[in-house]
Amino acid sequence: MRYRFLGATVSFALLATGPAAAQSTEITIWSWNVAASALKSTLDGFNKKYPDIKVTVQDLGNDQVFDKSLAACAAGGDGLPDIVTIENFEAELFWNRFPDCFTDLTALGYTPEMQALFPEFKRTELEVDGAAYSMPWDSGPVAVFYRRDFYEKAGVDPATIKTWDDFLSAGKKVMAANPGTVMAQADFNGDSEWFRMLSNEQGCGYFSTDGQSITINQPACVATLDKIKQMKDAGIITAAIWDEKIQANTAGRTASQVFGAWYEGTIRSGSPDLAGKWGVYPMPSLTADGPHAANLGGSSLAISENSKNKEAAFKFVEYALTTNEGQVSMLKSFGLVPSLLSAIDDPFVKEKQPYWGDQAVWADILSTLPKIKPARGTAFQADADGVYKAVQAKFFANGYPDAKTALDDAAKQIETATGLPIAE
Repeated sequence: MRYRFLGATVSFALLATGPAAAQSTEITIWSWNVAASALKSTLDGFNKKYPDIKVTVQDLGNDQVFDKSLAACAAGGDGLPDIVTIENFEAELFWNRFPDCFTDLTALGYTPEMQALFPEFKRTELEVDGAAYSMPWDSGPVAVFYRRDFYEKAGVDPATIKTWDDFLSAGKKVMAANPGTVMAQADFNGDSEWFRMLSNEQGCGYFSTDGQSITINQPACVATLDKIKQMKDAGIITAAIWDEKIQANTAGRTASQVFGAWYEGTIRSGSPDLAGKWGVYPMPSLTADGPHAANLGGSSLAISENSKNKEAAFKFVEYALTTNEGQVSMLKSFGLVPSLLSAIDDPFVKEKQPYWGDQAVWADILSTLPKIKPARGTAFQADADGVYKAVQAKFFANGYPDAKTALDDAAKQIETATGLPIAE
C-alpha cells in the first residue's frame, strides 16, 4: 500500500497573553511500525520533563520513510519533518549524497562525552570527519533463539555449542529427535542476513572499516561463506522468508532462529502460546575461542537541517536515546534493543523474563554490545549487497568451485560498480 505524503508539521502556539506567556512547540518524527510505537511510549516521560514540547510521531512504514526522506533531501530538505528515523544500514547513503540535509548534532550539544555513551559499532556509520549526523537508537546484537523442548529431547545442551561446527552437529541430532523440524532458517533467496551476521562476528564485511576499500573476499569472509554453505548443504538450515519463519516458529517446524535481538519481540508476540518453551544462547563462532558477538539491524534518529525547532528536537532525541528511562521504556514496551551502554545495568534488563523460561535474556544479549566490531556500509552498501546476493545464489547452486572464487567475483563486481579498490 502506498501512503499519502505526510509533510512535516511545525507550528508554534502562544499560550495565553501577556509578557509571561509560555511558548509551546510541536515537533514531528517520521518512523515506522514497532519503532514508531516505541517512540510514542516515551512521550509521557518526556512531557513530564518538557511539557511545552508536543511530539507527533507519524508511522509511514519503513520503505516510505526511506523513499520520502531521499526525495526530500534531493529537493534541498523541503518536506522533511524535524526528526527522521534512519537505519544504520542505509545511513551513509544520505551523508554522502546529501551532506547538508541533516544537522550536525555536535552543534546542538552532542558532546564527546555523550557520544561515548554508545558502542563504537553503532557510531561508525553515523559520524563523518567529526560531524555526527544521527544519534544511535536501537541495535541488533545477534543471538540464537531456540526451542528448549526440542533441544532437550535431542539431548543437546546449548551451552556446549561453541562453534558453527558444533551447531551443525547439534542440528543433526535435534532434527533426528524432532521429525519435521529444521535446526534453523535463512532467507537464502532474498537476503544476505546470515553472511552479514557471521562475517561481522569475524571482523569482516563488504568494505574496510575506513570505507576506502573492498574486503568481501578477505579470508574471514571466505571462511564465513564456506561455513554457511556447509550448513545449508547438510540440510540443517533451510530457505524461508520472513512470514514463513514466523509460521514455522508457531507451528514447531524450526528449533532455532539466528537473528538480531529485536527478533525477541517477534517470537514473543507471534507465538504467545509457546511461553516457557523458548530460550536464548550466544551465537557460535568459527572457532571455540573466537568472537561470539555481531550486529544485525538497528537505526538512529537524525534532525533535519531545515527544522525550525532543532533545539526542541534535540531535547527529545537526547531524552529518548541517552537516558535509561527513555531507552528501557522502549525495550519494555516493544522489545527495541538499546544501544545505550548504561542500559546493561538497568534493573529491568537483569530481570528474569517469564516467556523465556525465566531466563534474564536481556542481560545475556546486551552483554555482547561492547564486543561487537564496527562494520561500514558506505554510500555503496545497496550496490554491494545486491552483488553479494546474486553471487550467493550462484554459489549455493554450485556455480563456483569454492567460496574464494565466488567472493573474488563479488569483489570485482563491486569494484566496477563503486570505483573503490579491492584490498590486498
